[in-house]
Amino acid sequence: MGQTTTRTRTRAAAKTRKRARPAPTEEQLQARREAMAAAHEDMMARLERLAADPVEWLEFLETVAEWGARYSLGNQILLMTQAAERGIEPRMFMAFGAHDGSSGWRKHKRTVMAGETGFKIWAPVKRRLREDEVTDYEQRTGRKIVRDAQNRLPVVVVGWKFERTFELSQTAPIVPWADNYEVPTVQVRRQVKLHGGKQAVLLDGDDPTGIYDDVVAMIRAEGYDYALAEPGSDYLGTANGVTVAGAGTRLVRVRNDVSHAQRIKTAIHELAHIRCGHLDQVSFVAPVQHRGRAETEAESVAHIVCAAFGLDSEPYTDAYVMGWADGDIDIVRAAAATVLRVARDIVDELAPIAPFDGTRDPQPEDHTPAPVVAA
Repeated sequence: MGQTTTRTRTRAAAKTRKRARPAPTEEQLQARREAMAAAHEDMMARLERLAADPVEWLEFLETVAEWGARYSLGNQILLMTQAAERGIEPRMFMAFGAHDGSSGWRKHKRTVMAGETGFKIWAPVKRRLREDEVTDYEQRTGRKIVRDAQNRLPVVVVGWKFERTFELSQTAPIVPWADNYEVPTVQVRRQVKLHGGKQAVLLDGDDPTGIYDDVVAMIRAEGYDYALAEPGSDYLGTANGVTVAGAGTRLVRVRNDVSHAQRIKTAIHELAHIRCGHLDQVSFVAPVQHRGRAETEAESVAHIVCAAFGLDSEPYTDAYVMGWADGDIDIVRAAAATVLRVARDIVDELAPIAPFDGTRDPQPEDHTPAPVVAA
């Protein structure tokens, strides 16, 4: 008995020692800093193109939809850049947070093939706040610190580092003759939610998404009355849809004479206005350029959600987004981060990702991950 216990402890100690990572050398730290700085420069260059060219913006939205609106702005651009450099069209990256000590693919009965190089992805560095950091953190984030039951300060994100993730094409089934992995597209996730884990045939017809009732419920959960309305009626006028928030009035109206496809797209557009916070901003009813940004954000969210669920939404025209940001990279960065955050939240509520590969990709607080080297 004693010998068995000793051997068990010895194996456990050896396993612990094996897991321990040596402290990085100064050369390694410098290499990390340079890689992070380069990634940040690539991100800013992509944002500059988004600010200058409406076609770039539309192509960016299409890629977000194809990837299921799963990533934060920083990781979406980082992965797109690396995929372009390697000349591949990704189908599925393992989301950050799903890692099990390896690549995260093993629970899907797949393994990373020998010789494959992972894709870099931003990952949060977390630790408990110190007392002397509270004031600065609250001022920087606009969030009030809340202590736990033991009066301890919370664990927060203090920076970002690189982790690795692997794309589906870099993996192979562990058992070759039993490869039944299916990419968890938004449509697959939706069917699993609706049918308790059983696959179902996707809907045909004017609106293949089957999400209209859920979107209406989400609007109502935000405290807004929702109804279809005659064109030219109060508030609606000649628009396809309208969201109103005022003294004693919170309502969403959508035209009752449009196709089912247009109806769901318009409903998502109005939900996006609410989720993006446009109704809380004076700018929404003030300067034209800010209304242009709000409309572009809402329409971009609607386009991503519709495309992710298989609905061919009406193509944008270049004129729709031309000029709304006037080439201002800060405006585009903030708008892109808002669009991805809101689209991701809506998609995840309608088709949860959790049953497939764990926690969601983290969302940087300031839209652009600050390069922080962690040992």
